[in-house]
Amino acid sequence: MDSPWDEEAGPDVLRESEWTKLSTEFTTTGYREGITAGKESALQQGFDVGFATVGAPIGREVGILRGMISALLASISLNGENIPGGEFTLIEARSIASQLSNIRFSEIAPRDLEAEAHTREHLEMDEDDTGIQENDEFLHKRRMEGLEDMLAELSSGVSSHSSEQHKPTLEDVHMLKQRTLSLCTAMKLDIYWS
Repeated sequence: MDSPWDEEAGPDVLRESEWTKLSTEFTTTGYREGITAGKESALQQGFDVGFATVGAPIGREVGILRGMISALLASISLNGENIPGGEFTLIEARSIASQLSNIRFSEIAPRDLEAEAHTREHLEMDEDDTGIQENDEFLHKRRMEGLEDMLAELSSGVSSHSSEQHKPTLEDVHMLKQRTLSLCTAMKLDIYWS
């Protein structure tokens, strides 16, 4: 059999060798691109579902609550003694605002066990391969929690996480929503929230 390294190899052997090489390169590249596209597709689909069913609804509810209680506190400050319920209304509004400032999305969102297992798997691989102990996802989460702490301190004027506090849950958010709506009713404000 002729080989491309054979000094007397004909043009057909060289052409066949080049064709095999190109075919192998295209197959390998196509395989890589297929895997990448599949991962991106699954990642995008997972993001879309998580955003639509967890992230946006919970984030929206907490954001609306924080906005409502800030507006109520501003209204109470402007109207002073003319508010229904007097001092109790002010104390209740401040209490709700304080509790809302302690809420972190990562604490109230349902746990994604599949994502946690995937992250642990990658951490184990990173530790084995490079000795890296934290990945970008954890660093991003830590930065986001730091921003939430700063926001909480700005809105309440106190440190948001003391060791004596319990971690808020989604049920706590629902109770704060009910308290806020009750406060609106006591102040004779018509608020419709679905």
